[in-house]
Amino acid sequence: MPKKPPNILWYCADQMRYDTIAALGNREINTPNLDRLIRKGMAFTKAYAQCQVCTPSRASFLTGRYPASTRVYRNGTAAFPTGEVLVTRLLADAGYDCGLIGKLHLSTATAGETRIDDGYRFFQWSHNPMTGEADAQNAYHHWLRQEKNADPDKLFDSQRGFVAPGVPEEVHQTTWCTEMALRFLDEKPTKPWLLSINPYDPHPPFDPPAEYLKRYDPEQLTPPLFRESDLLRQEQFKTVRAQTVEAVDPGAGSSETIEYESQSARGYRPPDSYDGRQAKAAYYAMIELIDHQFGRILDALEASGEIDNTVVVFMSDHGELLGDHGLMYKGCRFFEGLVHVPLIIAGPEDIVSGTKSNALVELVDVAPTLLDLAGVQIPERMQGKSLALILRGASPPDFHKSTVICDFNDSVGYSPVPNYTQASMTFDGRYKLAIYHSHDIGELFDLETDPGEFENLFDDPDYADLRNKLVIRHLNRFAGTLDAGIERVSNA
Repeated sequence: MPKKPPNILWYCADQMRYDTIAALGNREINTPNLDRLIRKGMAFTKAYAQCQVCTPSRASFLTGRYPASTRVYRNGTAAFPTGEVLVTRLLADAGYDCGLIGKLHLSTATAGETRIDDGYRFFQWSHNPMTGEADAQNAYHHWLRQEKNADPDKLFDSQRGFVAPGVPEEVHQTTWCTEMALRFLDEKPTKPWLLSINPYDPHPPFDPPAEYLKRYDPEQLTPPLFRESDLLRQEQFKTVRAQTVEAVDPGAGSSETIEYESQSARGYRPPDSYDGRQAKAAYYAMIELIDHQFGRILDALEASGEIDNTVVVFMSDHGELLGDHGLMYKGCRFFEGLVHVPLIIAGPEDIVSGTKSNALVELVDVAPTLLDLAGVQIPERMQGKSLALILRGASPPDFHKSTVICDFNDSVGYSPVPNYTQASMTFDGRYKLAIYHSHDIGELFDLETDPGEFENLFDDPDYADLRNKLVIRHLNRFAGTLDAGIERVSNA
Protein backbone atom coordinates (compact mmCIF):
# COMPACT_ATOMS: atom_id res chain seq x y z
CA MET A 1 0.00 0.00 0.00
CA PRO A 2 1.50 3.40 -0.96
CA LYS A 3 2.57 5.60 1.92
CA LYS A 4 0.18 8.47 2.65
CA PRO A 5 1.68 11.88 1.81
CA PRO A 6 2.46 13.85 4.98
CA ASN A 7 0.48 16.83 6.15
CA ILE A 8 2.45 20.09 6.42
CA LEU A 9 2.16 22.66 9.22
CA TRP A 10 4.16 25.70 8.16
CA TYR A 11 4.50 28.41 10.82
CA CYS A 12 6.32 31.60 9.83
CA ALA A 13 6.88 34.34 12.41
CA ASP A 14 7.61 37.86 11.16
CA GLN A 15 10.93 39.54 11.97
CA MET A 16 12.14 36.91 14.49
CA ARG A 17 15.87 36.65 15.10
CA TYR A 18 17.83 33.40 15.08
CA ASP A 19 19.04 33.81 18.69
CA THR A 20 15.67 33.82 20.45
CA ILE A 21 15.13 30.12 21.27
CA ALA A 22 16.09 28.65 24.62
CA ALA A 23 17.12 25.23 23.27
CA LEU A 24 19.52 26.95 20.86
CA GLY A 25 21.39 28.80 23.56
CA ASN A 26 19.30 31.76 24.73
CA ARG A 27 19.00 31.35 28.51
CA GLU A 28 16.97 34.55 28.93
CA ILE A 29 13.86 33.54 26.97
CA ASN A 30 11.14 30.97 27.63
CA THR A 31 10.27 28.87 24.55
CA PRO A 32 9.22 25.40 25.80
CA ASN A 33 7.25 24.50 22.67
CA LEU A 34 9.95 25.45 20.20
CA ASP A 35 12.37 23.49 22.40
CA ARG A 36 9.95 20.56 22.20
CA LEU A 37 9.84 20.82 18.40
CA ILE A 38 13.64 20.72 18.26
CA ARG A 39 13.62 17.54 20.34
CA LYS A 40 11.26 16.02 17.79
CA GLY A 41 13.08 17.23 14.69
CA MET A 42 16.07 19.15 13.38
CA ALA A 43 17.13 22.74 14.04
CA PHE A 44 19.15 24.39 11.29
CA THR A 45 21.34 26.77 13.24
CA LYS A 46 22.76 28.58 10.18
CA ALA A 47 19.70 29.46 8.13
CA TYR A 48 19.69 32.74 6.19
CA ALA A 49 17.00 34.85 4.52
CA GLN A 50 17.38 35.92 0.89
CA CYS A 51 16.32 39.47 1.76
CA GLN A 52 16.03 41.47 4.99
CA VAL A 53 12.52 42.66 4.06
CA CYS A 54 9.15 40.85 4.11
CA THR A 55 7.83 40.78 0.54
CA PRO A 56 11.04 39.78 -1.29
CA SER A 57 11.84 37.19 1.36
CA ARG A 58 8.36 35.67 1.27
CA ALA A 59 8.28 35.68 -2.53
CA SER A 60 11.59 33.82 -2.49
CA PHE A 61 10.72 31.09 0.00
CA LEU A 62 7.22 30.58 -1.41
CA THR A 63 8.56 30.08 -4.96
CA GLY A 64 11.91 28.48 -4.16
CA ARG A 65 13.56 31.15 -6.31
CA TYR A 66 15.99 33.98 -5.59
CA PRO A 67 14.89 37.64 -5.72
CA ALA A 68 17.05 38.24 -8.78
CA SER A 69 14.91 35.71 -10.65
CA THR A 70 11.46 36.46 -9.24
CA ARG A 71 12.15 40.20 -9.68
CA VAL A 72 10.35 40.75 -6.39
CA TYR A 73 12.62 43.07 -4.45
CA ARG A 74 10.39 45.70 -2.89
CA ASN A 75 7.83 45.97 -0.14
CA GLY A 76 4.71 47.80 -1.27
CA THR A 77 4.66 46.65 -4.90
CA ALA A 78 1.50 46.97 -6.98
CA ALA A 79 1.34 43.30 -7.94
CA PHE A 80 3.05 39.92 -7.84
CA PRO A 81 4.59 39.00 -11.20
CA THR A 82 2.66 36.67 -13.48
CA GLY A 83 4.49 33.46 -14.24
CA GLU A 84 5.83 32.93 -10.72
CA VAL A 85 4.28 29.84 -9.11
CA LEU A 86 3.92 29.33 -5.35
CA VAL A 87 4.77 26.00 -3.76
CA THR A 88 1.25 25.97 -2.33
CA ARG A 89 -0.19 26.03 -5.87
CA LEU A 90 2.00 23.05 -6.78
CA LEU A 91 0.92 21.15 -3.68
CA ALA A 92 -2.75 21.95 -4.31
CA ASP A 93 -2.35 20.60 -7.85
CA ALA A 94 -0.86 17.45 -6.33
CA GLY A 95 -3.97 16.92 -4.19
CA TYR A 96 -3.21 18.91 -1.03
CA ASP A 97 -5.84 20.96 0.78
CA CYS A 98 -4.01 24.23 1.44
CA GLY A 99 -4.85 26.93 3.96
CA LEU A 100 -3.42 30.32 4.87
CA ILE A 101 -3.85 32.24 8.13
CA GLY A 102 -2.41 35.72 8.69
CA LYS A 103 0.09 37.40 6.38
CA LEU A 104 0.77 36.59 2.76
CA HIS A 105 2.42 39.92 1.73
CA LEU A 106 3.45 39.17 -1.84
CA SER A 107 2.39 42.69 -2.85
CA THR A 108 1.17 45.78 -1.07
CA ALA A 109 -1.14 45.00 1.83
CA THR A 110 -1.93 48.58 2.85
CA ALA A 111 -5.22 48.77 0.94
CA GLY A 112 -5.92 45.03 0.77
CA GLU A 113 -3.70 42.49 -0.92
CA THR A 114 -4.70 41.25 -4.37
CA ARG A 115 -4.84 37.47 -4.42
CA ILE A 116 -3.09 35.47 -7.07
CA ASP A 117 -3.57 31.81 -8.01
CA ASP A 118 -2.04 30.78 -4.69
CA GLY A 119 -3.59 27.35 -4.18
CA TYR A 120 -5.21 28.17 -0.83
CA ARG A 121 -8.73 26.81 -0.28
CA PHE A 122 -8.93 28.06 3.32
CA PHE A 123 -7.97 31.75 3.34
CA GLN A 124 -8.01 33.83 6.54
CA TRP A 125 -5.99 36.92 5.61
CA SER A 126 -4.77 39.41 8.19
CA HIS A 127 -1.72 41.51 7.49
CA ASN A 128 -1.46 44.18 10.18
CA PRO A 129 -3.45 43.54 13.38
CA MET A 130 -3.76 47.28 13.98
CA THR A 131 -6.46 49.35 12.30
CA GLY A 132 -6.12 51.81 9.46
CA GLU A 133 -4.91 49.46 6.71
CA ALA A 134 -7.22 47.18 4.69
CA ASP A 135 -9.64 46.82 7.60
CA ALA A 136 -12.47 45.50 5.41
CA GLN A 137 -10.34 42.54 4.26
CA ASN A 138 -8.81 41.82 7.68
CA ALA A 139 -10.27 38.52 8.91
CA TYR A 140 -8.82 39.12 12.37
CA HIS A 141 -10.90 42.31 12.66
CA HIS A 142 -14.00 40.39 11.58
CA TRP A 143 -13.34 37.85 14.34
CA LEU A 144 -12.95 40.61 16.91
CA ARG A 145 -16.25 42.18 15.99
CA GLN A 146 -18.32 39.08 15.38
CA GLU A 147 -16.99 36.68 18.00
CA LYS A 148 -15.26 38.74 20.67
CA ASN A 149 -17.67 41.70 20.71
CA ALA A 150 -14.65 43.98 20.42
CA ASP A 151 -14.30 47.05 18.23
CA PRO A 152 -10.81 46.96 16.65
CA ASP A 153 -10.66 50.76 16.49
CA LYS A 154 -11.33 51.09 20.22
CA LEU A 155 -9.13 48.13 21.06
CA PHE A 156 -6.09 49.61 19.35
CA ASP A 157 -6.86 53.30 19.74
CA SER A 158 -4.84 53.63 22.94
CA GLN A 159 -1.87 51.74 21.47
CA ARG A 160 0.67 54.41 20.58
CA GLY A 161 3.90 53.38 22.28
CA PHE A 162 7.14 51.94 20.94
CA VAL A 163 7.45 49.57 23.92
CA ALA A 164 4.18 49.15 25.81
CA PRO A 165 1.63 46.55 26.89
CA GLY A 166 -0.56 45.54 23.95
CA VAL A 167 -3.99 44.00 23.62
CA PRO A 168 -4.87 41.07 25.94
CA GLU A 169 -3.91 37.56 24.89
CA GLU A 170 -7.50 36.42 24.37
CA VAL A 171 -8.01 39.01 21.59
CA HIS A 172 -4.45 39.06 20.22
CA GLN A 173 -3.79 38.39 16.55
CA THR A 174 -1.37 35.60 17.44
CA THR A 175 -4.17 33.93 19.42
CA TRP A 176 -6.55 34.44 16.49
CA CYS A 177 -4.06 32.64 14.25
CA THR A 178 -4.19 29.65 16.57
CA GLU A 179 -7.98 29.70 16.76
CA MET A 180 -8.24 29.66 12.97
CA ALA A 181 -5.67 26.85 12.77
CA LEU A 182 -7.69 24.75 15.21
CA ARG A 183 -10.80 25.32 13.09
CA PHE A 184 -8.98 24.16 9.99
CA LEU A 185 -7.84 21.02 11.82
CA ASP A 186 -11.34 20.45 13.21
CA GLU A 187 -12.58 20.14 9.64
CA LYS A 188 -10.67 16.86 9.57
CA PRO A 189 -9.59 17.12 5.94
CA THR A 190 -9.78 13.84 4.06
CA LYS A 191 -6.86 14.84 1.83
CA PRO A 192 -3.30 15.60 2.91
CA TRP A 193 -3.14 19.24 3.92
CA LEU A 194 -0.79 22.20 4.18
CA LEU A 195 -1.59 24.94 6.66
CA SER A 196 0.50 28.13 6.48
CA ILE A 197 0.28 30.27 9.65
CA ASN A 198 1.79 33.75 9.52
CA PRO A 199 1.30 36.02 12.56
CA TYR A 200 2.46 39.63 12.47
CA ASP A 201 4.58 39.25 15.62
CA PRO A 202 7.29 39.75 16.74
CA HIS A 203 7.34 42.51 14.14
CA PRO A 204 7.39 45.97 15.78
CA PRO A 205 5.86 47.71 17.61
CA PHE A 206 6.99 45.86 20.73
CA ASP A 207 3.60 45.44 22.39
CA PRO A 208 2.99 42.01 23.96
CA PRO A 209 0.10 41.42 26.35
CA ALA A 210 0.83 42.89 29.77
CA GLU A 211 1.06 39.53 31.51
CA TYR A 212 3.81 38.42 29.12
CA LEU A 213 5.70 41.70 29.34
CA LYS A 214 5.86 41.37 33.13
CA ARG A 215 7.82 38.13 32.81
CA TYR A 216 10.93 39.89 31.49
CA ASP A 217 13.01 42.28 33.57
CA PRO A 218 15.04 44.47 31.21
CA GLU A 219 17.78 44.85 33.81
CA GLN A 220 18.36 41.09 33.74
CA LEU A 221 18.80 40.90 29.96
CA THR A 222 21.99 41.08 27.94
CA PRO A 223 22.22 44.51 26.27
CA PRO A 224 22.35 44.81 22.48
CA LEU A 225 25.69 44.43 20.71
CA PHE A 226 27.18 47.90 20.79
CA ARG A 227 30.47 49.79 20.94
CA GLU A 228 31.07 53.53 20.76
CA SER A 229 32.79 52.90 17.42
CA ASP A 230 29.37 51.98 15.97
CA LEU A 231 28.35 55.64 16.11
CA LEU A 232 31.23 56.68 13.87
CA ARG A 233 30.93 53.66 11.60
CA GLN A 234 27.27 54.37 10.88
CA GLU A 235 28.20 57.79 9.48
CA GLN A 236 29.29 55.94 6.32
CA PHE A 237 25.77 54.56 5.88
CA LYS A 238 23.72 57.75 6.27
CA THR A 239 22.48 57.58 2.68
CA VAL A 240 21.91 53.81 2.71
CA ARG A 241 18.19 52.97 2.76
CA ALA A 242 17.12 51.56 6.12
CA GLN A 243 14.55 52.23 8.83
CA THR A 244 17.32 53.39 11.15
CA VAL A 245 19.82 55.75 9.57
CA GLU A 246 21.56 57.30 12.56
CA ALA A 247 23.02 54.93 15.15
CA VAL A 248 22.44 55.72 18.81
CA ASP A 249 23.64 54.21 22.06
CA PRO A 250 20.88 51.61 22.79
CA GLY A 251 21.49 51.98 26.51
CA ALA A 252 21.21 55.75 26.72
CA GLY A 253 17.53 56.35 26.00
CA SER A 254 14.14 55.40 27.39
CA SER A 255 11.31 53.58 25.64
CA GLU A 256 8.61 54.42 28.14
CA THR A 257 7.48 57.88 27.00
CA ILE A 258 7.71 57.54 23.23
CA GLU A 259 4.39 57.93 21.43
CA TYR A 260 3.33 58.01 17.78
CA GLU A 261 0.62 59.93 15.99
CA SER A 262 -0.66 56.77 14.28
CA GLN A 263 -0.66 53.05 14.87
CA SER A 264 0.95 52.04 11.59
CA ALA A 265 3.99 54.31 12.12
CA ARG A 266 4.93 52.24 15.16
CA GLY A 267 5.74 49.29 12.93
CA TYR A 268 8.22 50.93 10.58
CA ARG A 269 9.60 54.09 12.19
CA PRO A 270 11.85 53.48 15.20
CA PRO A 271 12.33 56.31 17.69
CA ASP A 272 15.39 58.54 17.79
CA SER A 273 16.42 57.08 21.16
CA TYR A 274 15.36 54.06 23.17
CA ASP A 275 16.36 51.59 25.85
CA GLY A 276 17.55 48.50 23.97
CA ARG A 277 16.95 46.16 26.89
CA GLN A 278 13.37 47.38 27.29
CA ALA A 279 12.80 46.69 23.61
CA LYS A 280 14.39 43.26 23.99
CA ALA A 281 12.18 42.43 26.99
CA ALA A 282 9.03 43.19 25.00
CA TYR A 283 10.36 41.37 21.92
CA TYR A 284 11.08 38.27 23.99
CA ALA A 285 7.60 38.49 25.51
CA MET A 286 6.06 38.55 22.03
CA ILE A 287 8.02 35.44 21.11
CA GLU A 288 6.93 33.68 24.28
CA LEU A 289 3.31 34.36 23.27
CA ILE A 290 4.02 32.88 19.83
CA ASP A 291 5.59 29.86 21.50
CA HIS A 292 2.55 29.33 23.74
CA GLN A 293 0.06 29.61 20.89
CA PHE A 294 2.19 27.42 18.63
CA GLY A 295 2.18 24.83 21.41
CA ARG A 296 -1.62 24.75 21.37
CA ILE A 297 -1.50 23.69 17.72
CA LEU A 298 1.06 20.98 18.45
CA ASP A 299 -1.16 19.75 21.28
CA ALA A 300 -4.13 19.51 18.92
CA LEU A 301 -2.09 17.54 16.39
CA GLU A 302 -0.94 15.17 19.10
CA ALA A 303 -4.47 14.71 20.48
CA SER A 304 -5.78 13.82 17.03
CA GLY A 305 -2.88 11.54 16.15
CA GLU A 306 -2.11 13.69 13.09
CA ILE A 307 1.30 14.62 14.47
CA ASP A 308 2.64 11.21 13.42
CA ASN A 309 2.12 12.10 9.75
CA THR A 310 2.75 15.85 9.78
CA VAL A 311 5.84 17.76 8.71
CA VAL A 312 6.13 20.79 11.01
CA VAL A 313 8.18 23.80 9.90
CA PHE A 314 8.88 26.79 12.13
CA MET A 315 10.80 29.75 10.69
CA SER A 316 10.85 33.51 10.20
CA ASP A 317 11.01 35.62 7.05
CA HIS A 318 13.94 37.72 8.36
CA GLY A 319 15.33 39.05 11.64
CA GLU A 320 15.39 42.28 13.64
CA LEU A 321 18.33 44.55 14.51
CA LEU A 322 16.96 45.09 18.05
CA GLY A 323 19.51 47.74 19.01
CA ASP A 324 22.59 45.90 17.76
CA HIS A 325 25.21 48.42 16.62
CA GLY A 326 22.83 51.21 17.62
CA LEU A 327 20.28 50.22 14.95
CA MET A 328 16.63 49.15 15.14
CA TYR A 329 14.08 47.40 12.90
CA LYS A 330 15.33 46.54 9.37
CA GLY A 331 16.83 47.83 6.16
CA CYS A 332 19.96 47.46 4.09
CA ARG A 333 22.43 46.07 6.60
CA PHE A 334 23.66 42.48 6.85
CA PHE A 335 24.29 41.95 10.55
CA GLU A 336 23.46 38.50 11.91
CA GLY A 337 20.44 39.70 13.86
CA LEU A 338 18.79 40.76 10.61
CA VAL A 339 19.70 38.07 8.06
CA HIS A 340 20.14 34.96 10.24
CA VAL A 341 16.81 33.29 11.05
CA PRO A 342 15.37 30.32 12.94
CA LEU A 343 14.48 27.21 10.94
CA ILE A 344 13.20 24.04 12.61
CA ILE A 345 11.75 21.07 10.73
CA ALA A 346 10.20 18.01 12.38
CA GLY A 347 7.94 15.30 11.11
CA PRO A 348 7.20 11.63 10.68
CA GLU A 349 9.60 9.00 11.94
CA ASP A 350 11.77 9.09 8.81
CA ILE A 351 12.91 12.61 9.80
CA VAL A 352 15.81 12.59 12.25
CA SER A 353 14.88 13.83 15.72
CA GLY A 354 16.77 15.81 18.34
CA THR A 355 19.42 17.02 15.90
CA LYS A 356 21.06 20.37 15.29
CA SER A 357 22.49 20.95 11.84
CA ASN A 358 25.18 23.60 11.43
CA ALA A 359 25.04 23.41 7.64
CA LEU A 360 24.59 26.66 5.76
CA VAL A 361 21.02 26.71 4.44
CA GLU A 362 18.73 29.31 2.90
CA LEU A 363 15.01 30.00 3.09
CA VAL A 364 14.90 29.47 -0.68
CA ASP A 365 15.50 25.80 0.18
CA VAL A 366 12.20 25.42 2.05
CA ALA A 367 9.86 25.11 -0.95
CA PRO A 368 11.79 22.30 -2.69
CA THR A 369 12.15 20.58 0.68
CA LEU A 370 8.38 20.54 1.17
CA LEU A 371 7.80 19.18 -2.32
CA ASP A 372 10.45 16.53 -1.78
CA LEU A 373 8.97 15.42 1.55
CA ALA A 374 5.50 15.34 -0.03
CA GLY A 375 6.70 13.19 -2.94
CA VAL A 376 5.94 15.93 -5.48
CA GLN A 377 8.35 16.60 -8.35
CA ILE A 378 10.50 19.70 -7.89
CA PRO A 379 10.21 21.99 -10.94
CA GLU A 380 13.40 22.77 -12.80
CA ARG A 381 12.82 26.51 -12.29
CA MET A 382 13.13 26.15 -8.51
CA GLN A 383 16.58 27.29 -7.47
CA GLY A 384 16.57 26.16 -3.85
CA LYS A 385 18.10 22.85 -2.83
CA SER A 386 16.03 20.32 -0.90
CA LEU A 387 17.01 19.52 2.69
CA ALA A 388 15.22 16.17 2.61
CA LEU A 389 18.36 14.03 2.54
CA ILE A 390 19.76 15.78 5.60
CA LEU A 391 16.41 15.56 7.39
CA ARG A 392 16.21 11.82 6.72
CA GLY A 393 19.78 11.17 7.80
CA ALA A 394 20.89 10.21 4.30
CA SER A 395 23.39 13.09 4.12
CA PRO A 396 25.64 14.49 6.86
CA PRO A 397 24.01 17.32 8.81
CA ASP A 398 27.06 19.59 8.65
CA PHE A 399 27.05 20.54 4.95
CA HIS A 400 24.42 21.71 2.46
CA LYS A 401 25.90 24.74 0.64
CA SER A 402 29.28 26.41 0.62
CA THR A 403 27.79 29.92 0.78
CA VAL A 404 24.50 31.71 1.42
CA ILE A 405 23.38 34.96 -0.19
CA CYS A 406 21.19 37.89 0.84
CA ASP A 407 20.13 40.46 -1.76
CA PHE A 408 18.67 43.96 -1.24
CA ASN A 409 17.45 46.17 -4.08
CA ASP A 410 15.42 49.21 -2.97
CA SER A 411 13.62 46.70 -0.77
CA VAL A 412 12.44 48.55 2.32
CA GLY A 413 9.41 50.82 1.98
CA TYR A 414 9.83 53.47 4.68
CA SER A 415 13.21 55.07 5.29
CA PRO A 416 14.21 58.57 6.45
CA VAL A 417 16.41 58.75 3.34
CA PRO A 418 15.01 58.38 -0.19
CA ASN A 419 18.26 57.20 -1.73
CA TYR A 420 18.17 54.21 -4.04
CA THR A 421 20.16 51.40 -2.45
CA GLN A 422 21.34 48.09 -3.88
CA ALA A 423 23.56 45.69 -1.96
CA SER A 424 24.27 41.99 -1.54
CA MET A 425 25.97 39.71 0.96
CA THR A 426 27.60 36.28 0.81
CA PHE A 427 28.68 34.23 3.82
CA ASP A 428 30.60 30.96 4.03
CA GLY A 429 30.20 30.29 7.74
CA ARG A 430 33.27 32.31 8.66
CA TYR A 431 33.76 35.25 6.31
CA LYS A 432 30.88 37.57 5.52
CA LEU A 433 31.30 39.90 2.54
CA ALA A 434 28.79 42.69 1.87
CA ILE A 435 28.99 45.01 -1.13
CA TYR A 436 26.82 48.12 -1.31
CA HIS A 437 26.75 48.36 -5.10
CA SER A 438 24.98 51.71 -5.16
CA HIS A 439 27.24 53.35 -2.58
CA ASP A 440 30.76 52.03 -3.21
CA ILE A 441 30.98 50.58 0.31
CA GLY A 442 32.34 47.19 1.28
CA GLU A 443 32.26 45.16 4.50
CA LEU A 444 34.23 42.07 5.42
CA PHE A 445 33.79 40.37 8.78
CA ASP A 446 35.52 37.32 10.22
CA LEU A 447 32.82 35.83 12.42
CA GLU A 448 35.22 33.29 13.87
CA THR A 449 37.30 35.98 15.57
CA ASP A 450 34.68 38.74 15.58
CA PRO A 451 31.20 37.19 16.06
CA GLY A 452 29.74 40.60 16.95
CA GLU A 453 30.74 42.05 13.54
CA PHE A 454 32.55 45.08 14.93
CA GLU A 455 35.76 45.01 12.88
CA ASN A 456 35.36 45.75 9.17
CA LEU A 457 38.35 44.22 7.39
CA PHE A 458 37.41 45.26 3.86
CA ASP A 459 40.04 48.00 3.55
CA ASP A 460 42.64 46.31 5.77
CA PRO A 461 45.75 45.74 3.58
CA ASP A 462 46.51 42.53 5.46
CA TYR A 463 43.25 41.08 4.11
CA ALA A 464 43.51 42.41 0.54
CA ASP A 465 44.20 39.02 -1.07
CA LEU A 466 41.39 37.35 0.83
CA ARG A 467 39.01 40.21 -0.01
CA ASN A 468 39.80 39.93 -3.72
CA LYS A 469 39.12 36.19 -3.72
CA LEU A 470 35.87 36.70 -1.84
CA VAL A 471 34.75 39.41 -4.25
CA ILE A 472 35.19 37.06 -7.21
CA ARG A 473 33.29 34.33 -5.37
CA HIS A 474 30.62 36.87 -4.47
CA LEU A 475 30.12 37.83 -8.13
CA ASN A 476 29.89 34.19 -9.16
CA ARG A 477 27.38 33.42 -6.42
CA PHE A 478 25.26 36.45 -7.31
CA ALA A 479 25.27 35.48 -10.98
CA GLY A 480 24.06 32.04 -9.95
CA THR A 481 20.84 33.50 -8.56
CA LEU A 482 19.72 34.55 -12.04
CA ASP A 483 17.81 32.07 -14.16
CA ALA A 484 18.14 31.87 -17.95
CA GLY A 485 14.56 32.91 -18.58
CA ILE A 486 12.09 31.30 -20.97
CA GLU A 487 12.64 27.64 -21.81
CA ARG A 488 14.69 26.91 -24.96
CA VAL A 489 12.78 24.87 -27.54
CA SER A 490 15.24 24.91 -30.48
CA ASN A 491 18.81 25.77 -31.40
CA ALA A 492 17.85 29.11 -32.95
